[in-house]
Amino acid sequence: MDSIWPILTHPFTLGLLLGLLVAGFLWKSGVAARANLKREIRRLQEEGRELQGHLNTQLKLNAKGTDEIQKELDEMKKQNETLRVNIATLQSKPGRAEQRQFHIYEAAIRTMREQAPGFAPAWEQALRTAETEYEDTEGGLKKLVKKVIPSIGTTAPNPPAETTPVQTSPAEEKEDA
Repeated sequence: MDSIWPILTHPFTLGLLLGLLVAGFLWKSGVAARANLKREIRRLQEEGRELQGHLNTQLKLNAKGTDEIQKELDEMKKQNETLRVNIATLQSKPGRAEQRQFHIYEAAIRTMREQAPGFAPAWEQALRTAETEYEDTEGGLKKLVKKVIPSIGTTAPNPPAETTPVQTSPAEEKEDA
């Protein structure tokens, strides 16, 4: 052991031992870092696979939702086309042109009532008379008579003309006298 002590105390040997000690610590640190990196790589790969699975699931859900929306859109287009055809068919049925004309006349009459000063009272009177006649025709004896003999009861009798005294102005009365 006495012969080893001078060799160990030699500056070269001390430097070599110190260098080997530093190299050992560096090697151990590298091995630990490599192990940590492998664990981190595995964790990141697992996380990547998990994210890839989530992404696939999300894409499948979006595709399924998009397919459902597309099917619904196609169905709505078919319904729209069917409704368009039905509307065209209904508008071409007999009586639709008359109904359209009736609505146009009704709007024109409303406008006339608002704008023409002498039109409204005469119109309202005629309208009440027509409504009364229609209600009488819809129920009771007139309806029965109309069914049995269609030509009777279609025209309303004309009311007798009332005579009203002619009013004269005071100037006309003086001329007559």
